[in-house]
Amino acid sequence: MNNQDFRKHAHELVDWMADYLENIEQYPVKSQVKPREVFNQIAENPPAKGEPFADIFKDFQEKIIPGMTHWQHPSFFAYFPANSSFPSLLAEMLMSTMGAQCMIWETSPAAAELEERMMEWLKQIMGIPTHFEGVIQDTASTATLCAILTAREYYTDYQINIRGFQNEKFTVYCSSQTHSSIDKAVKIAGLGSMYLRKVAVDDKFALKPEALEEAILKDIQQGYTPLCAIAAVGTTSSTAVDPVKAMGEICKKYRVWLHVDAAYVGTAALLPEKRWMNEGLELADSYVFNPHKWMFTNFDCTAYYVKSKEALIRTFEIMPEYLKTKSDGQQVNNYRDWGVPLGRRFRALKLWFVMRSFGVEGLQTKIKNHIRMATDLAKVIRKRRDFEILAPVDFNLICFRYHPKSVKDEALLNEMNARILHHINDSGKAYLTHTKLNGKYTLRLVIGQTNVTQKQVDDVWSLILEEAEKLQTEVKK
Repeated sequence: MNNQDFRKHAHELVDWMADYLENIEQYPVKSQVKPREVFNQIAENPPAKGEPFADIFKDFQEKIIPGMTHWQHPSFFAYFPANSSFPSLLAEMLMSTMGAQCMIWETSPAAAELEERMMEWLKQIMGIPTHFEGVIQDTASTATLCAILTAREYYTDYQINIRGFQNEKFTVYCSSQTHSSIDKAVKIAGLGSMYLRKVAVDDKFALKPEALEEAILKDIQQGYTPLCAIAAVGTTSSTAVDPVKAMGEICKKYRVWLHVDAAYVGTAALLPEKRWMNEGLELADSYVFNPHKWMFTNFDCTAYYVKSKEALIRTFEIMPEYLKTKSDGQQVNNYRDWGVPLGRRFRALKLWFVMRSFGVEGLQTKIKNHIRMATDLAKVIRKRRDFEILAPVDFNLICFRYHPKSVKDEALLNEMNARILHHINDSGKAYLTHTKLNGKYTLRLVIGQTNVTQKQVDDVWSLILEEAEKLQTEVKK
């Protein structure tokens, strides 16, 4: 493909992209293909000679698109959204075109300095403590791993990186509702999953600080070394908010690293009325949230903040001869030393485009509307005798279930709600996911897709009622 061909096909693709987003509701939200259906359509062997781009793109449309779940569909209410927006997409196109490796300042000064400034912008608009310093990671999972690794090195004077473990028995603490990335990070960091303590939660699914302190004291008495605690600001199942301030005071008392994981709902701190979620954040050692979830910046883009950049850098820095430059030691950030990977994408460009295009007020309006729609729907659900809310609705996630009063059997209720979920998802009209809260099969409906409107919310509620009515008819029989 030459430059002329590239120009022609690029215009075709942009037209397709615009049409796709404009007409995305024509697609089923969740892919309807069966296992191996796509795999079996792909040639067993790569072509010996290059093929025309028109043929490749035709196969993309006919073989790949049917196997895609459309995360940008306004009726996507599953998991947490991985939002995108037009300015973010345009920035991504420029990033891919330049193909820059932004590992050190000298390889792309603008990338490093824009990243530093974007981390400052986010602190300003979200009330993040000014003493934090930030870096963009790929995911919150990576950021949490960085936090645990940094805690491990900081509390051993950076010796495990040199000599490996020598009978250390570190313990890590999180609630029973915390994201599975904590479990994975503990294993990768070499601490051992048997040393991860899942602390009890209250009736709102937030960690009990007294239970945290009890667990720390018990471990100290048994000869373990408490290393790190993770506070969830917005748990995955229900967006519960752990008591960061109380946890911070406990961690300070016992010299434990406090990492705050606000991966999804951290974006809500754009709204002054939601800044209560930041209470105690000044006591944390590290903090993470994902603009690629609810700030209309497409995946991947994670904002990671640390109290001590020196501890972070000492954990990850390495200086082979081929990476030394004359700018080393000057007032520049070589972000390759701020995390796990050496290679880094120019993610800051997306944040810059998004924040300048929406403006703070535009971002706030979007977030506020999502929360309002969730709050309004929760009110509707609470008024019905055959549905129940199973967790607080503090943001834009509703956890609920269908529960006709005539049905007392919990196993049957779980089965009924699973059927509602699967029937809606199989229809392609909307996409929901579930969790279990106190053993109850719980429908999760998150209203956060970039272009969702009240119409899609009303439509999905109608679908839920239709499925519930079918089940009610069966129950009566």
